[in-house]
Amino acid sequence: MQVMHWDDLQFFLSLARTGLLTTAARQLDVDATTVGRRIRRLERSLGGQTLFVQGRDGHVLTEAGRRLLARVETIEREADAIAGGGDQADGEDVRGHLRVSASEGFGTWMVAHHLGEFAAAHPHLSIDLAANSGFLDPSRREADVAILLARPQRGPLITKKLSDYRLCLYAARTYLDRHPPIAARGDLPAHRMIGYVPDLLYSPELNYLDELDPSVEARLRSSSINAQYRMVAAGAGIGVLPCFIGDRDDALVRLLPEVAITRSFWLVTHQDSRHLPRTALFVEWLSALMLRQRSRLLGEPG
Repeated sequence: MQVMHWDDLQFFLSLARTGLLTTAARQLDVDATTVGRRIRRLERSLGGQTLFVQGRDGHVLTEAGRRLLARVETIEREADAIAGGGDQADGEDVRGHLRVSASEGFGTWMVAHHLGEFAAAHPHLSIDLAANSGFLDPSRREADVAILLARPQRGPLITKKLSDYRLCLYAARTYLDRHPPIAARGDLPAHRMIGYVPDLLYSPELNYLDELDPSVEARLRSSSINAQYRMVAAGAGIGVLPCFIGDRDDALVRLLPEVAITRSFWLVTHQDSRHLPRTALFVEWLSALMLRQRSRLLGEPG
């Protein structure tokens, strides 16, 4: 049996959690060939055990791989507790790497806007914010914390409702100056609507135009809420935006006050990492931030 190289376990963890050589390689900042080579070396050091089999959707753990994963995650938790300062979870000594996944709009307009506050309080912590169309999966350890648009139905996850938020109709003053007035929902079909590309929706919670009027269809479409906001702000049409985006721009007008769509954000962590100092501190900070920002999230007067 060959001598085990301890850093090979990090390669094992990444592949076990992502299931894909390319994704694991990207997380580790190496190429996929290196990940494969390290896994084979680890298997040889364990007496020739097979840790993965190639499945339809990527690399799948064997029974030996699952046993090893449980042991390696125990080592990881202990190492994280040491790096995180043990019982000093409320101090500045928390160290390590925190990865947060959020929707593009919430990540850009809410988390990123305030994240410097959290970083300043924990200067030794490295933080990744993945704010894009789609989510990283805490159940596969792709992220330490995820803010989702729907409550997950399965997986070794701890979930809590973070906050409700509202979406309303917005248009730029320049658009309204050039087009007929909008006094009721029935006026909307005569206007150019901006919305998501239906077959590129990454969450069914984003399919909200039918709630306004089944006859309303978006004629300007984008998979990006930030691009939709830019089109609305440029006077290209009318769009449904979260109030925490639309209300920030004084050049936009909220239309039809009686029309409001309510959705929720869900905060999700892996059950094995929720007590790690870095994760617990971020969850506490974000929960407090949502309380402070409640009126902005709901589009109410501050």
